[in-house]
Amino acid sequence: MSRTAKATLVASFAVSSLIIWGVHYQQNKERSDMFQGVLRDDVRRKEKMRQREEAFIASSRKREMYERVQSVVPSNNTDET
Repeated sequence: MSRTAKATLVASFAVSSLIIWGVHYQQNKERSDMFQGVLRDDVRRKEKMRQREEAFIASSRKREMYERVQSVVPSNNTDET
């Protein structure tokens, strides 16, 4: 085998190895980025649930306060006409 052929073979192995390494690196980075997105979504969902719970508690307090001030009469809605 000539020197040029050996150099071409080694160069092709090196380039192929770098390409394969680059693709695997890119895949791992994308997988990590996607997982970070899942974690951000979980945090966002928990924050939204916390805000909804706070709003529900505030609404319940308001209702209790209004019921203390105003008399509440249960309605007897019978739609018999």
